[in-house]
Amino acid sequence: MRWKKLGIAATTAAMLSITACGGGGEENTGTDGNDTADNASPTFEEGGDAGGAIDMTRSKGPAPEVEGAQQGGTVTFLATSGLTTMDPTEAYYTNTLAILSQLVTRSLTQYVYDPEANNGEGGSVLIPDIAEKWESNPEYTKWTFTIRDGVRYETGDEVTCDDVAYGIKRSMDRDTFPGGAAYSNEYFKGGDKYSGPYTDGQEYDGVKCNGNELTILMERPFPDMPYWAAFPAIGPIPEGDASNPATYKNHPLATGPYMFGKYEPGISLQLVRNPEWDPATDPGRHQYVDEWDMKFTEDQSKLEQTLLSDSGEAQTTVTDESLSPSAFRTATQDSPERIDTGTTPCTYMFAPDYRKITDINIRKAIGWAYPYEDAAKASGSIVGVTRQFGTTLLPPGIPGRLQYDVLGNEGSQTDPEKAKALLEEAGAVGYEIKWPYIKGDELQEAGKDEIVSALEEAGFKASPVAVGVNQYSDFRADPNSPINVRAFGWCSDWPSGGSWFPPLLKSGGSNNYAFFEEKDVDNRINKILEMPVKDQPAAWGELDKYIFETYYPGPVYGYLGVATMHGSKIGGMKVSEVFGEPTLADIYITE
Repeated sequence: MRWKKLGIAATTAAMLSITACGGGGEENTGTDGNDTADNASPTFEEGGDAGGAIDMTRSKGPAPEVEGAQQGGTVTFLATSGLTTMDPTEAYYTNTLAILSQLVTRSLTQYVYDPEANNGEGGSVLIPDIAEKWESNPEYTKWTFTIRDGVRYETGDEVTCDDVAYGIKRSMDRDTFPGGAAYSNEYFKGGDKYSGPYTDGQEYDGVKCNGNELTILMERPFPDMPYWAAFPAIGPIPEGDASNPATYKNHPLATGPYMFGKYEPGISLQLVRNPEWDPATDPGRHQYVDEWDMKFTEDQSKLEQTLLSDSGEAQTTVTDESLSPSAFRTATQDSPERIDTGTTPCTYMFAPDYRKITDINIRKAIGWAYPYEDAAKASGSIVGVTRQFGTTLLPPGIPGRLQYDVLGNEGSQTDPEKAKALLEEAGAVGYEIKWPYIKGDELQEAGKDEIVSALEEAGFKASPVAVGVNQYSDFRADPNSPINVRAFGWCSDWPSGGSWFPPLLKSGGSNNYAFFEEKDVDNRINKILEMPVKDQPAAWGELDKYIFETYYPGPVYGYLGVATMHGSKIGGMKVSEVFGEPTLADIYITE
């Protein structure tokens, strides 16, 4: 998934997609004078289950009540990031996914927060949604979902199997929806040839309906299909003018508990109760509040001041923004019970362009030179809470993760002398490193200055490239940009190595910002994808270690965490480890 859409003041952390593990603010113990919270919640544990549990038995509605929940009132949602398109087919940023999936649109499957998950620590579980149940053949090349009766659009029209099939066909249209996830094209039968209903019409034999039985055929094994089925793109959309892409993005038809009221793209969104939502058909969602008043592109400091004040409307306000270090210190001292923290399966990398920096010793020298802690603090992270250090591509929480340390720097130690020795061995002292940063963003510029200083001390020539906020993403993704290192982050779309290695380190991967290409690795990825599901986690962990020990594609400079806040009259607020967003479907207002 992609991190929230960049706002006017993008930060280093705002380059990532995010998922996060839920946690409670009462566990925070504070930070020291260096904005570090080594003992604060959350803890970044090895292994774990980052939203990976599946419980198909939870198919009957209504959803279990949240303890203490009450009805009524308006929740204010404040965010610094604007929304991209709200068309379910193209929604792929964490904020749009969270709002649509939890409140507005329904899919074949859904995530719910379960306080008993993860051995009583709480966490997300994948359960049925519009599909009452599902099954696959042993090869994971044919999936069948049983569509439940009684689900209706806000118009009162009943959702049909054909509507879901149309939504899936729509998800394969990369021309009309270039920003959407491409899993349907990558895995579904003929996905590399079928271009969706607007280009190739309705005739597509990879998706079929037989009554309420929806069958999807795969081009290759796709054991992770139930996770992809939870995305808004794999949900019902009516055929015809009602779902015209030019207008549907401004008012997708609700099948969930809330529907669009007033919507000013990029500025605000009002959600009101959907009278056609029947809780008896929904085993996961609630409709506790009357209305959601969402405001975007808010100023971060004003947003924090509002929440810290906890007066008037602020008492019924939530945000999905992590607090700044100073606001986090204040909140920890004054209102720790209103802080919501979470770990995330998200990894940052300072990735050398594998086509240009071909010497592994130069790549390792970058790893020893990088100023892990100084750059994190300069860019606004809270060490131990919103930034944790590590040495593996797979972050904590991903099943099968192995702990290894190729450099031996524990993920945070900077040693300019070791870096310089590697450069000397490679005959590359003075090697020029060029990477982009957002000009005018104070946090990015502060982080950039720390990196420049550290690289030059280690014997590199540091040449950061200033780019405007609106050009940054395209400039960084362009393989022909005049740079040889790209800072980027990635969070898995679901808790499996299959959501990491194919997009990041397979030749031509959709998010292969390192332009890493090794046939050996491609073959290993393909082989793992064909393994039985139970054998895949361990194989992904071994592959992670193998790639870094054999090729060292670049330094991991941390994992992302969440530290957000809510008003004193908000109940049911947790941090979802799937989206790194509030558990919106469970939120209610207390008296």
